[in-house]
Amino acid sequence: MLDSLFKPRSVALIGASTKELSIGNVIIKNLQRFNFKGPIYPINPKAPEIRGIKAYPTIFDVPGDIDVAHIVIPPEQVPQAVEDCGKKGVKNIIINTAGFKEMGAHGEALQDDFVARGKKYGVRLFGPNCQGIINTDPEFNAYCDFTFTYPEPGHISIVAQSGGVGAFIMQNFFDIGVGMRMYASNGNACDISIPEIMRYWGNDEGTRVIVLYIESVDDPKNFMEIAREVAAKKPILAMSAGRTAEGAKAATSHTGGLAGGKSMELIFKKTGILSFTDAQEMCQAAVAFASQPIPKGNRVGMITNTGGPAIIATDELVDGGLEIPPLSQEAEEKLKLTMFASASINNPIDVVATAGAPQFRSALDVMMDEEQIDSVYINFVTPPFVDCPAVAREFAEVSLQRRKPIVCNYMTDKAQWTETSAILKSGGIPCYEFPGTAAKALAALSRYSKIKSADNGKVQSFDNIHPETVSAIISIAKSEGREMLNAEEAYNILEAYGIPFAQWTTAENLADAMVASENIGFPLVLKADSPEIIHKSDSGGVAVNLTSPVALSSAINKMKANFTGTNLKYFLQKYYAGGKELIIGAKAESGLGHIIVFGMGGIFVEVLKDVSFGLTPISDYESKEMINSIKLAPILHGIRGQKGVATGLLAEIIERISALVTNHPEIQELDLNPVLAFETFAVAVDARIKIK
Repeated sequence: MLDSLFKPRSVALIGASTKELSIGNVIIKNLQRFNFKGPIYPINPKAPEIRGIKAYPTIFDVPGDIDVAHIVIPPEQVPQAVEDCGKKGVKNIIINTAGFKEMGAHGEALQDDFVARGKKYGVRLFGPNCQGIINTDPEFNAYCDFTFTYPEPGHISIVAQSGGVGAFIMQNFFDIGVGMRMYASNGNACDISIPEIMRYWGNDEGTRVIVLYIESVDDPKNFMEIAREVAAKKPILAMSAGRTAEGAKAATSHTGGLAGGKSMELIFKKTGILSFTDAQEMCQAAVAFASQPIPKGNRVGMITNTGGPAIIATDELVDGGLEIPPLSQEAEEKLKLTMFASASINNPIDVVATAGAPQFRSALDVMMDEEQIDSVYINFVTPPFVDCPAVAREFAEVSLQRRKPIVCNYMTDKAQWTETSAILKSGGIPCYEFPGTAAKALAALSRYSKIKSADNGKVQSFDNIHPETVSAIISIAKSEGREMLNAEEAYNILEAYGIPFAQWTTAENLADAMVASENIGFPLVLKADSPEIIHKSDSGGVAVNLTSPVALSSAINKMKANFTGTNLKYFLQKYYAGGKELIIGAKAESGLGHIIVFGMGGIFVEVLKDVSFGLTPISDYESKEMINSIKLAPILHGIRGQKGVATGLLAEIIERISALVTNHPEIQELDLNPVLAFETFAVAVDARIKIK
């Protein structure tokens, strides 16, 4: 439990300073200005008082117990300060000081030293190189932080790996007049971790939604376990940096290049966290989650007193996966009795600009009673000829019933309409200046509803696989010091896991190739088989649709001339004409397992980048979702008279690849590119495997 950290009854500051612009002074000022309810103990051996508060020469001179002690002193002095806090019985230490693990070997040694001292005394450590924590609960008003934003109480809790990002997120909520529950930015996270904070807030009744910014995780499995647990209770809205990371430069692999920078995004998806790529959009969505119930589905009812914004909102809602269904005949009959003659009685309901409180209330009541409506979107401009506060009171009254979520595109001069704005805020209605922003917030609520209600399927177990065969192949390659498996080894691995592939054989020379061609039969594909040749198509290492011995002989002679000096063999394979070219691959991620890639393949894979991703183990639901989520999925299912391909078999191949790399984590990268998919079957026609 982190109660004594986030709900401290007393705070000490080691390194308290009389200098106004020092962190050792600012933290005390923040505690005072935020009206912290407990005693504050500045620790300074020279100053008798700081900011009007009695100072103490050492932590041992403090007369009472201490829940939280800040440390703001030079790095070399921190280990001894932690030791002293431990002896004093301090429960938690926030180490604001920087200059530790993030600065190299010397700093890391200092950090290891004070971490060991903290464990010796059972003191919990927050940081180092961090801002601290804030709790807006009026019972505590704990501003154990050196930032500058003084938030109002609310229901959004923020945890950020980057203090800079956390600060601007907190400021954004303040600027739009939305309260916050708790805040934490823990820097190096030498002890108290982000997952531990998330779990604490998951059990905090005052926190309705968690906003998370994270760049990396030290223990992915622990993070995923806790994130899954917390996300099942309440929404976690998250954003991560590095989506376009240069770490995607695994240039020897299509899969590696495509999967780079996807780890955190896939962790979010796997654990039920709602992922965002834009910080402002994430914050605006959090406002809706903080005050509104979760919709049961994706069907929206819209009420508007202006036309253009409703059109913009409609486009954004539909793009976000929501539906705007027609109203029932019963609803239309009710509205005919209450609306002005010029109103549009449909969905959207255009109550017209002259509509007042009775018309808006009637429209809201209808939307709340309609079974096919899951949420309500309002466009509300404030005409000077309408009693707008009265309209707002109706909105607030319905919102507080919490029957269905409501968001509002509120278009007004807030300086003139302060009463109306205050009423909407009292009703907990999330208000947005732009129609698209409001629509995206509602779409986020719907996305979370879909995540909560989704059947994530089950991970299939396959009886007809032979892990021992794969282990033996990998063992031989390791003993020979090889990372790249040859084609024969790669296809034997596919066979061991029941993954279909085109008939093949290898040949040492032209004579062997001629014999092999008789066994396979023409037409053939010929590939240069050498671990030194990565992208065969780019370097002339592939010849397709060879229909005769003469064509085969010519192709072999060309390859022999092109690849002199390599350990060259020849790979012959049955040629299949037509079929959709796909890629299925896997890339190992440290501590996570493997990222599985599916998409349109062949030579255009890195141009089109029409791919989807999953994190092992892949369930039967996830494999189908991967197929259906690429842009060209309709082509795979059949479109405009064209027949589709065997998507069920493709899903099974994805699941078998998942089982293969899960059982054999030594596999670092695996590319099946292309996999040729037909109406009734699919075969891999090129396989490349790299081991650790």
